[in-house]
Amino acid sequence: MPFFPDLLKRIEFSVLMAAMIIAGGAYGFVELTEIARETTPHTFDTRILLAFRTPGQPDNPIGPFWMEEAVRDMTSLGSAAVLIFFTAVVILYLMIVRKPAAALFVFVSVAGGQLLSSVLKLGVDRPRPELVSHLADVHTLSFPSGHAMMSAVTYLTLGALLARIMPNTALRIYVLGVAILATFLVGASRVYLGVHWPSDVLAGWCAGAAWAMLCWLIARLMLRRAGDIDSSTPAET
Repeated sequence: MPFFPDLLKRIEFSVLMAAMIIAGGAYGFVELTEIARETTPHTFDTRILLAFRTPGQPDNPIGPFWMEEAVRDMTSLGSAAVLIFFTAVVILYLMIVRKPAAALFVFVSVAGGQLLSSVLKLGVDRPRPELVSHLADVHTLSFPSGHAMMSAVTYLTLGALLARIMPNTALRIYVLGVAILATFLVGASRVYLGVHWPSDVLAGWCAGAAWAMLCWLIARLMLRRAGDIDSSTPAET
């Protein structure tokens, strides 16, 4: 049956990877939701959270004296103000270079991710961890981590968009690597500051990555038709 080999040849590797991330992210989020709904903290959560504190001193984070302030700077990369700024800059640039479809894709992906994050928080009424002191002000529910989810949505969306116009594979890997690194630093900073359980952050990453890749798959055909992104890679032009 030649149909299936021909079908696999027509499917790009990037599309397969995106589909795997969506499926894996959705599955991971569902599993982590069960942990978040438990009445007592999971051993996985407590061990990692306490690992960021000096033994026997839940108010004292590990690391040198300047670490706490540095981590607060890292966590600001996932704040609403910073993400809105980066998103607005990219959307404005895309409008200036007359790529309205790409600009709409960025807006819908980020705005939709924010709406989804708010809905998911209401679905699991999980309080913030009380096992250690909070080193940052927080006022919302704990699951999933909004910082982790929105940094994944924003940075992965922008990274995937920029990677499409990079002239070679090395630059595409670099751009996506920076996006992943920024997402990781934001999520890890939330655990270090004691404002999220590790499962909150993992769930945020899962949901954010799945949403970003879903938007990318949906927008991929639209962007090609609109001419905002070439259907061929730079090496083929």
